[in-house]
Amino acid sequence: MSDSDAPGGRESPGIRTDPDAGADADVETDADAHVETDADPDPDIAHTPSPSRSLDSEIDMGVDIDFAKVFQALPSPVLLLAPDLTILAANRAYVQVSGRGLDELVGRFLFDVFPDSPSEEATGARTLRTSLERLLATGERDTMALQKYDVEVPDRPGVFEERYWSTVNIPVLDADGRVSLIAHRVEEVTALIRARQAATPTQGTQHASPTTLSQEDAMTADLLTRSQELQELNEELRKAHARTHEVAVTLQRAMLPGTALPRHGFAAVRYSPAASFLNVCGDWYDLIDLDEDRLAAAVGDVVGHGLEAAGVMGQLRSALSAAIRATGRPADALTTLAQHAHTVEGALATTAVQAVIDRAAHTVTYSCAGHPPPLLAHPDGTVDLLDTATDPPLAACDDTILRTQATVSYTPGATLVLYTDGLIERRGEDIDQGLHRLTHSLKRHHTLPPEPLADAILTDLVPAPRRGPDDDTALVVIRL
Repeated sequence: MSDSDAPGGRESPGIRTDPDAGADADVETDADAHVETDADPDPDIAHTPSPSRSLDSEIDMGVDIDFAKVFQALPSPVLLLAPDLTILAANRAYVQVSGRGLDELVGRFLFDVFPDSPSEEATGARTLRTSLERLLATGERDTMALQKYDVEVPDRPGVFEERYWSTVNIPVLDADGRVSLIAHRVEEVTALIRARQAATPTQGTQHASPTTLSQEDAMTADLLTRSQELQELNEELRKAHARTHEVAVTLQRAMLPGTALPRHGFAAVRYSPAASFLNVCGDWYDLIDLDEDRLAAAVGDVVGHGLEAAGVMGQLRSALSAAIRATGRPADALTTLAQHAHTVEGALATTAVQAVIDRAAHTVTYSCAGHPPPLLAHPDGTVDLLDTATDPPLAACDDTILRTQATVSYTPGATLVLYTDGLIERRGEDIDQGLHRLTHSLKRHHTLPPEPLADAILTDLVPAPRRGPDDDTALVVIRL
């Protein structure tokens, strides 16, 4: 379990530790002694204590809380870990249960302090590492069932003993939703497990050990054993999910062109499914050379997420690709796609935009089916919203009526941006605000080449969420 090249000792901003202080030393934090509010209380307002008042309101009231003493007084053993799994602090309970002093814990990489046992049967440490990596990836609490760990005996290098710990890993998030600290809490149940093992006759033994458990301890030990079985089942489910995810990602990659676009150095694509949907989604993009002078570009958005939406997406993308090759006209292609959408279950309310770029004529012809408008950034930094030719989404109206299209001229060096609504929509916010952010970002960065421009737009518009984006996002940037 040991990573010898992992980060070693260091002090973390805001947490000061004294390795020589011993097990009874307090861990000082920036929250020590007194919490100062940004402003003095209004003398005209009577502040009456309330039993239901939250902790935050007590801090705002200027109540002194020594969080270091609170941390040390916790009855459960707790470590504070940095995102690189360096130990930043340990409370007294953890020092006691681990048998290691603060100088052996603080500033060291977790799995250097608790290295892997050479035994092939030892899995507790690997399971713990997986739990911590999952927490860092998702920003969510990860509760582990009872685990058996082979823990190196203090002062006896290479000698390991069995310990049973029940572990909860809790993320502490910063203002941007990123994991800034991990509270690693353990409960030691080794004595209880050993007592239960001693009280249970082994196979082929007729008489039980004279060691007996109380009814309460026996029930607790049995529950702990069941939790081990559930943990094993949970790991099997995670493996099955990983296999399903691999199949889903392979399917989606087969349905979409590569994002590297080696034949189109003037274009960049970014594609990001919503979190928690197998990394597949209903958004799509396409770039097609119609002839030497004309390039067809499209993006679309199927309602929903996951494999079902991805399957609908694959059908509609293929149909639109065939339609634009056959007609060469965005309006005609979307009219054909809308008629086809009535035969595809799950295609209702799909949105799409199809554009054809004529490099000889220096024009962009486009048509939108309920989709957010493309943006055209001119070399002087002005940005136009291409919203003249907009019709309802697919299968949402009489699709025998021809759809509209519009043509705009551009100066060489301009930039065309197509995207899906996941780039600009935010919960509880008008979509015009997202359009304004996108327009402002494009004005700021329009001189960048396509690849860094795509990265700059995503940096400006996509927040750092706790668990990944709330919606699927596709972005296509084309230098004209």
